[in-house]
Amino acid sequence: MKWPFIKIIPKNTKFGFVRFSIPAAIVSVVLCIASLVSCFTLGLNFGIDFKGGTVVEAVWNKPINLAEVRERVGNMNLRDVGVQDFQEPNQAMIRFLPPEGADASATVDAVKAELRSIMPGVTFPRVEVVGPKVSEELGVNGALALGIAIILVVIYIWTRFELQMGFGSIVALAHDIILTLGFMSVTQLDFSLTTIAALLTIIGYSMNDTVVVFDRMRENMRKYKKMNFGEIIDLSTNETLSRTIITALTTFLALLGLTVVGGETMQVFTIIMLFGVFIGTYSSIYVAAPVLMLWPPKRGGEAAAAKAAVDARP
Repeated sequence: MKWPFIKIIPKNTKFGFVRFSIPAAIVSVVLCIASLVSCFTLGLNFGIDFKGGTVVEAVWNKPINLAEVRERVGNMNLRDVGVQDFQEPNQAMIRFLPPEGADASATVDAVKAELRSIMPGVTFPRVEVVGPKVSEELGVNGALALGIAIILVVIYIWTRFELQMGFGSIVALAHDIILTLGFMSVTQLDFSLTTIAALLTIIGYSMNDTVVVFDRMRENMRKYKKMNFGEIIDLSTNETLSRTIITALTTFLALLGLTVVGGETMQVFTIIMLFGVFIGTYSSIYVAAPVLMLWPPKRGGEAAAAKAAVDARP
């Protein structure tokens, strides 16, 4: 017995994707420019991992008055103080940077004492202190991980497919990363090591979808040697569309569940991934493939087919 929902997804679609490639390209360029402007003006909200500082998680036996905690901790001459709640009203997360030249451990003890004065019996299950040297190393290593991942993916596409397809994958990859960073800049989500993991996952997801389309395109180029290249793109995209929809939808639903019940720690990761799944699916259809219209790959076999046709003449 088949799942009834699968029957809703059409098998043999004939959408003209190439027809909308120019409007889609204009939208993508505008969004990329807006994302870059946002990154340079609003900036990214670097978290404790990259900026250094302290995170204290507080748990009480009663609902925590966040406004009071924010006011009391904010009056302690700390920097970049932030107070957030978890899914439960009796849990809170306090982020801060110690004053210039102050000892981090002493500052944490002072914050704990201040919290105990307003919430007797409060416990602190998690305390994380990241120094400036460690945060600098994490930033360099995170950027290095992203760079290596991008280079390896591009090399794989380049060697597996045509040079032009490798270029198309680079454009799609840059498109996805720029828009994701722009989204984070606008929403001011914490940019942390968890964010690096989300970006690496988006890179893998986007390239996986692109490889499927490119592989079907290469098969159709060999199968339909005289078909217009735009028609090849439309045919290949339509033939892989049901797979793309099912993969994106199942991933989206899993991430949506994690976003709702995953708690504060998982929310940033899953929100970024939700955006990345949508952008990665879009770029494989309207960025990676249409780029090949500007620089079509060589269609091996056309010359051989022409020669065979000439030799077959009486």
